[in-house]
This record gives sequence, structure tokens and C-alpha cells, in this order.
Amino acid sequence: MLAKVPIFLLLISLCFVSCSKQKTFDSEDELWEYLNDPDNGYKQSKNVNNIDFSLLYKPTDALVAQELGEKTSDSLVKLLREKYNKHLYFTLSMSKNNKELLSVIPSNKNEFGAMVNQLAFGMSEKVHVYTQSKDTLVLKDYVYPRMYGMTTNTSILFVYEMNEKHSKEEYLNVSIQDFGFQIKNVKFKIPTKIIKNQPKLLFKN
Repeated sequence: MLAKVPIFLLLISLCFVSCSKQKTFDSEDELWEYLNDPDNGYKQSKNVNNIDFSLLYKPTDALVAQELGEKTSDSLVKLLREKYNKHLYFTLSMSKNNKELLSVIPSNKNEFGAMVNQLAFGMSEKVHVYTQSKDTLVLKDYVYPRMYGMTTNTSILFVYEMNEKHSKEEYLNVSIQDFGFQIKNVKFKIPTKIIKNQPKLLFKN
């Protein structure tokens, strides 16, 4: 029995190394398949009061690839990585009955206008990211693109400032306050290890 202990510990160590190792992908499709797998921790989902909430942490290279397009060079990739790795990017998606919120929630023009105004200008007061020690991250920007019923969800990109102190926390809390659905706060817990070990893309010139 004692002889098996070192082997067991070795397996644990190998698993820890392999699980914590940063992954690199050859294509965006492979990257997004990895990000959309809930087992990997980058995407979390909840259903509250028949509203589907999904929160996705977007790694630096996903944003770099989006801006690069067809033009790729080592210097440009480096420049864009430096641009995006200073902040955290979260996409919050919400839907009801597989439709975007504006298509199913408002019952009249006044409610529709109020919700458009809330989504476009008021979400900075409703979505907050804070650490275990209750230190609130600064919201730098958020983007709500109007899709006019052409998609299955309402999606908003949030950009937060993160410093070295925040990265030392075990996890970050994301809190979404009610903004018209008669729901209590919706909360997500983001392990900082997925940010530290975020996957990368192999950009080919």
C-alpha cells in the first residue's frame, strides 16, 4: 500500500500541471469551442424567472483575432495583445424563450422605450464586478448593439479595469441587479485562474 503512494502523488502532480497549463489553438473555431464548453469555466449560464443569463469571459486573443481580420503580422499581434490584456472583457447574454429581451418583455411602447434606454445607457448601474474583499472593479466601457430582433439573445460587452491586486484573488464576483424582470440579483463567480491561464491563438502570418 505504501509503494502506491508516490505513484498516486505523481499522477496528481501531472494532472495539476496539465490542467493549469495555458492552451494554444490553431484556429478561432477551436478556441470558441473551448470557450463555450461550460466545463472549462469561461462560460457560465443560469435561468432566473424564465430569463436565461449567460456570462462569457473573452480572453485577449479572441479580441485580437476579431480586430485583426485578414491582416496578420507578429508586430500587429503584439500591439493588439498589449492593447487588450490591460482589461477584462465579459459578454453578458440574456434571452427569454430563445428570443432577445426587447422582442418578448415590453408590453407597450413606453415599456419598450424604457428598456431600450436602460440597456443602452443604464447598465453601468446594474452590473458590477467585485473581489472577495469587496473591492469593486472600475467599469471602463460597455457596448450594447441593437440587433432589432435578428438574434436569439440580448448581448452586452462589458470592459473592466483589473490590476495585479485583483488578479491575486481566488475569484471575482459578477452581480447583475434587477432592471425590469422582477428578479433578485443574478450572481456569477469567475475563478481568476481562467484569466491567468487564458487560452491563446497561434496567429499565422
